Amino acid sequence: MSDKSFYLDTVKELVKLVKDNDLGEITVAEGDKKITIKGKVAVAQAPAAVAPVQPKAEAKAESDEGKQSAASGGKEVKAPIVGTFYAAPSPDSEPYVRVGQTVHKGDTIFIIESMKVMNEVLSEYDGTVKSILVNSGDPVDFDQTVMVIE
Repeated sequence: MSDKSFYLDTVKELVKLVKDNDLGEITVAEGDKKITIKGKVAVAQAPAAVAPVQPKAEAKAESDEGKQSAASGGKEVKAPIVGTFYAAPSPDSEPYVRVGQTVHKGDTIFIIESMKVMNEVLSEYDGTVKSILVNSGDPVDFDQTVMVIE
């Protein structure tokens, strides 16, 4: 058996291994030779349901203390996850809240879309919306201040 057929058989076996086990990729190295076989990356289809997002316990404990923003004089509402900010449930709908509107703890105040899942973000505070710092459709990072409630 020649080296070429040995390598071809090895590649075929690796491809079969990746395919049969739904692997993202596999790398095999021997000496100075290295081969990487990449499989299809399956994108999980998440349900399009709206799921409330609760901040982590330590973040919640911080917010329960009524963390005040020195610059704004209000309580900062931060993005609990990375995603896309939406002020309303659909493009044709009214926004959940507007500047000057009174909100209560537990009210839905915006949505963050992450991995095709719409996550409702609930207010942790009673108060009045002082400012909304991002526009609908803007990307937001984890822990980015999105809104200020006083």
